[in-house]
Amino acid sequence: MQKIFIGIDMSKASLDLCVRNSEIVLEELKLSNTISELNKFFKKFLKEYNQSAFLVCCEFTGHYTYPLSFVCEDLGIDLWLASPYQIKHSCGLVRGKTDKIDSRRIADYAFRFQDKCRLYSLPDKKLASLKVLVSERDLYVSHKIALQGQLTDQKNFMSAMDYSRKSKRLKGLLKGLDKNISTIDKEIEKFINNDATLSNQHKLLTSVDGVGTITAAKMIAVTNAFKNFDDARSFCCYAGVAPFEYTSGSSVHSKRKVSHKADKSIKSILHMAAMSVLRMKNSELKKYFDRKVAEGKNKMLVLNAIRGKLILRMFAVIKQNRTFDKNYQHAVA
Repeated sequence: MQKIFIGIDMSKASLDLCVRNSEIVLEELKLSNTISELNKFFKKFLKEYNQSAFLVCCEFTGHYTYPLSFVCEDLGIDLWLASPYQIKHSCGLVRGKTDKIDSRRIADYAFRFQDKCRLYSLPDKKLASLKVLVSERDLYVSHKIALQGQLTDQKNFMSAMDYSRKSKRLKGLLKGLDKNISTIDKEIEKFINNDATLSNQHKLLTSVDGVGTITAAKMIAVTNAFKNFDDARSFCCYAGVAPFEYTSGSSVHSKRKVSHKADKSIKSILHMAAMSVLRMKNSELKKYFDRKVAEGKNKMLVLNAIRGKLILRMFAVIKQNRTFDKNYQHAVA
């Protein structure tokens, strides 16, 4: 059976498509980024080919991919949401850029690396709603931090009258943000409590020292209820916590360090969880931190190790389906 590869360069309003087989480009066209337009396009091809013959590939661009994801799942067509970074660096040295050329490059990428394909499917509706809520909360929190910075940083650098007027407006905005964050927190709690699986996972995660309600909800949303990651190590890479070696020949021998190619939002919330652990006097992770710092280890290096330990513990309680036990010993031990 001949395989058909469809590369899509996606934007908010339109899609550029390149349809090719293993030898030649069959068609290039432009569509509106709507469910009706995509349905019409794919149903035309399904008259000639079976849905299993298709591999649709595009860059992951957040919620703009929803119409395409919905149509592909509805029609049973394989969809690969690839990393924009990987597609960019697989093309070698390139000159020039248009949406049409990009769609062709994405189709070529799908053909060349089809063995590395990871198919995408829409998450459960409740998980999708939870992810939207968590993302919206992150937005409000980032705005709140920015506005609070304005309040504290500029007090001594303008007249008292100007600062008084500005702070009054900023405090009004902060009050509104606090109200929205509180409302979202209640909605997150409601979503989790109304689903047995999510409620159980949330209970297990919050049994780990330092992992609060929001950290647990964020972990569930990001991991798709722990279905998208096979183990804790792969998630450590995703979160920018896993250290990597950097050596080359006899001249480059850098210390092991984490990569900047990571989900910074999850790394930030893991950092807050690690800091929370350090405020617990009887926590063994607090004792671990003090011991390693006393040995001369860099504080941020030890803090990153604690982030990794928290990830390992969260994956462990989910895998074993049991709350965290500080005194747990493996049967082999």
